Amino acid sequence: MKNPIKVLLLFSITLSFAQESPTNLSLDEAIDYALKNNRQSMNAARDIDAAKQQKWETTASGLPQISASVDYQNFLKQQVQVVPAEFFGGMPGEFEEVIFGTKQSVNAFATLSQKIFDGSYLVGLQSAKVFLDISKNAKTKTDLEVRKGVIDAYGNVLLAEESVAILKRNITVLEKNLFETTKIYENGLEEEESVEQLQITLSGVQSSLNNTERLRTLAYQMLNITLGLEVDNNLVLTDNLKSLTTQNISLNFLNTETSPENTIDYLIAQNDTEAKALMVKLEQSKALPTLNAFINGGYSGFSDEFTFTESSQPWFGSSLVGVNLSIPIFSSGMRSASTQRAKINFEKAKTDLIETEQNIKFQIKAAKSDYQFAIEDYENKQENLELAKRIETKNQTKFFEGVSSSFELRQAQTQLYAAQQEFLQAMLNVINSKAQLETVLNTPIN
Repeated sequence: MKNPIKVLLLFSITLSFAQESPTNLSLDEAIDYALKNNRQSMNAARDIDAAKQQKWETTASGLPQISASVDYQNFLKQQVQVVPAEFFGGMPGEFEEVIFGTKQSVNAFATLSQKIFDGSYLVGLQSAKVFLDISKNAKTKTDLEVRKGVIDAYGNVLLAEESVAILKRNITVLEKNLFETTKIYENGLEEEESVEQLQITLSGVQSSLNNTERLRTLAYQMLNITLGLEVDNNLVLTDNLKSLTTQNISLNFLNTETSPENTIDYLIAQNDTEAKALMVKLEQSKALPTLNAFINGGYSGFSDEFTFTESSQPWFGSSLVGVNLSIPIFSSGMRSASTQRAKINFEKAKTDLIETEQNIKFQIKAAKSDYQFAIEDYENKQENLELAKRIETKNQTKFFEGVSSSFELRQAQTQLYAAQQEFLQAMLNVINSKAQLETVLNTPIN
């Protein structure tokens, strides 16, 4: 029989490796995962649940309420009263000390209350519904921002991965060139400056690689945080930068017409306007009377000793029914000032709504312009990269044939490396600008 300790240890090691296994995610899968596990998205969903509970809390405040109370009293020293002694046959002008009531008493009562009319309650019901709408719209906006954040973070990881791969390929080529140039120099067929020029170029590319590898680690950590994972979780991304760029190029998307009234920012501003209008109603309702009804019933017991648990203890019942009408009459202008202040805030909210509408129109046009430029810039950077490759290849050939100088080769290489990074950034800009346009247009999340 196997040693149980060894079996347990083997199981723990296996489980540890299973927990550290990388998670394979495409961009769509990453977005779906983040919408369920991103911490901001989760809290936005909880806000909706809290708003639903608040709505019922407001509703229930106008429904029948029952409360009960039990009151036990035990006089350590009972209060003494004095009465004229002639009540007991004494002399006029004299007084007798008497104690009224028993030393101990118990009172148990239950009260049923019900609002009949309260203007603030009616406004509260409307406000609870608006607050729920605000929470739902906030969740939609959060999800849109989370989607955009995932796309940005996912793209940054792909950019870092592509940059590392390109830099490593460049280093391989440079090391080969440096080796060959060094051999030629050692044979006296090349100047030392040519070797030094290549050494400078190689050193710069190696430094860029070291920095890019550090940035790649940070990019993965940022993506993990956006997804709602542990910061050091291992991830394997199944999409690549080029395919995502191709998928996100859609000129037809530029012709998408979206009314500002359908965007989430406008809906949130509209919610704020509705809330301010309800505040006006609330202040106005404070000038209305309130009417409440109640019914009360209970029992009382009295004794000089604690006999309330005995069956022989007498109990005296009582009940009461009534209504309470409260009429506000004069507040020295306080209610009027509160109402006017609420009206001013309402007017401000309406102005803000118009401002939001105009800003949204501008944001849509700006986002479309940025997206169109990103596509055009991508095509331009792709052409520039091909030209830079050809120029660098020609200069390498000329250099080893002794036709061009090392300075010209280094210049061509530097131009190629810059074109490579610009092309990668152009691809990422296409993806990010498309995500920004989708966010501004309030494109539904699948």
